[in-house]
Amino acid sequence: LVPTFYMIMTALKSEEEYAIDKLGLPKAPILDNFRAVLIDSPFLAWMVNSFILVVGSVALSIVVSCLAAYAIARMEFKGRDTLLALSTSLMAVPPVVMIVPLFVLYTQLDLISTYQGAIIIYAGLITPFSVYLLTTFFRTVPKELFESAKLDGAGDLLILWKIVLPLSLPALVTLVVVNSLYVWNDLLIAIIFLQEDAKRTLMAGISVFQGRYNNQVPLTMAGMVIASAPMFILYIAFQKHFIRGLMAGAIK
Repeated sequence: LVPTFYMIMTALKSEEEYAIDKLGLPKAPILDNFRAVLIDSPFLAWMVNSFILVVGSVALSIVVSCLAAYAIARMEFKGRDTLLALSTSLMAVPPVVMIVPLFVLYTQLDLISTYQGAIIIYAGLITPFSVYLLTTFFRTVPKELFESAKLDGAGDLLILWKIVLPLSLPALVTLVVVNSLYVWNDLLIAIIFLQEDAKRTLMAGISVFQGRYNNQVPLTMAGMVIASAPMFILYIAFQKHFIRGLMAGAIK
């Protein structure tokens, strides 16, 4: 909490006050730094770009992961454990090793500097963890619920939609929070695959912003506060479900 407290306190200081006292509390808190960040820089445009990537990639990953996890957890077919093991092993592959082949492929497909191209990459990176967590959670759902639903004539998609997903809200919220945080804070993919200034994400924009205003520390800190606020609010809003989701499958 100390770095967060320092960041907020510094953002509320003027340049002169920060030069005199770098660690003390602001004597007269000001909001000019926040106003300058929001009005005099493209911060809002960067945030919109980041929101587009977060919503698109997390939604795509959730859809794919729910279908895959349900099949692995509740359907009998050959090689399902191997499929889960392969999917889980992808969590150990660092994204940096895939940059070159992905860049070559995206250049051929003309997907560089496109939202859909970046969304597909992010969805691919966060899906293995999502499948693993949802599979663990789906296996804790009592079998009697599935048997009862099938006796009533429900198919697998209906069971997934009407029974499994409502019971899996903690796990789904956990995935939304964790995956949103990953996509929101990513810098590598954003810099390489979103090269146009109009498509720049918040983290990529902050790296430029920090270099431009390197000597104006309170202004930079105000930008950091604004950048961290959405994910902080997301976590606080869903904290209860998030903690329950992390414990999914830990206790029988």
